[in-house]
Amino acid sequence: MKKLLVIYFLLCLLVNGLFAAGEPGKALRQSIEIGEYVRTYEFYRPTGWDKLKQMPMVLLLHGAGGDAQGMEKLSSFIAIAEREKFVVVYPEGIDHQWNDGRGRNELVSDVGFISKLIDFMLNEYSIDKNKVYVAGMSNGGFMTMRLACELPNKIAAVAAVASTVDSAVDANCQTSKPVPVMLFAGDKDKLVPLNGGIVQRLPHSVLLSQRALAEKWATRDGCNMKPTITVMPQLNHDGTNVTKTVYTGGKSNTEVISYLIGGGGHTWPGGEQYLPPILIGKTTHELNASEEIWEFFKRH
Repeated sequence: MKKLLVIYFLLCLLVNGLFAAGEPGKALRQSIEIGEYVRTYEFYRPTGWDKLKQMPMVLLLHGAGGDAQGMEKLSSFIAIAEREKFVVVYPEGIDHQWNDGRGRNELVSDVGFISKLIDFMLNEYSIDKNKVYVAGMSNGGFMTMRLACELPNKIAAVAAVASTVDSAVDANCQTSKPVPVMLFAGDKDKLVPLNGGIVQRLPHSVLLSQRALAEKWATRDGCNMKPTITVMPQLNHDGTNVTKTVYTGGKSNTEVISYLIGGGGHTWPGGEQYLPPILIGKTTHELNASEEIWEFFKRH
């Protein structure tokens, strides 16, 4: 009898723990099977979540070597999700990287993973299918731009930080659906050159420049090709500056916005300085990428 009571008590603790982890207002780690792989992700539902009321969803893709928790630490998107009431999801790549079309994880279908993850979240958590957004940093940003090409019917808008796109991926981008795009790049980024070209780590990949990527998507979206360029006011005087280029008037009210961070490195604007500036360059605090991204997503 004692053994049965102990087992019962332990089962109660386990079940209560599982339900507690799934409560709105708490992050939950889950996994789904995609082919031969078990894929993991973390997600957060804000307090006040109601299964009868549909919410927007933002997927955030980490950089190479990163993970879900590191991406949240960098972007602090959960605080915005709680304030604005949307679901935020942090998928994880196999071996901490994404198959973004540049020769990484070539045997892994990360497009398939994200597609099925979106479907699962739509079915399980009352997500508004017209308000699914993706943002990413570095390798995750490259993956985000690939998803914009290959899953435009499932994604309402994208944002890519410290990244551009492989020229072959862009050349194969056949989407006829306009997708609003927001880009961030530092002119002192040593890992992703502002002007594109070949990088030593991936010699078979040729990158588009930040400007070329913005112009390509502005053309796809049918935007006015004479952008509005604004030098943003300096608020913190941290040795960086921000220039904002906006292409408007696209089909279905789409737009393309590109931020150039003068003096900025391979970093998330407004985020933490996750490595010393001598290695990755400087993090600007003249704007907050997470806040800018969410305001952009809300408009689309």
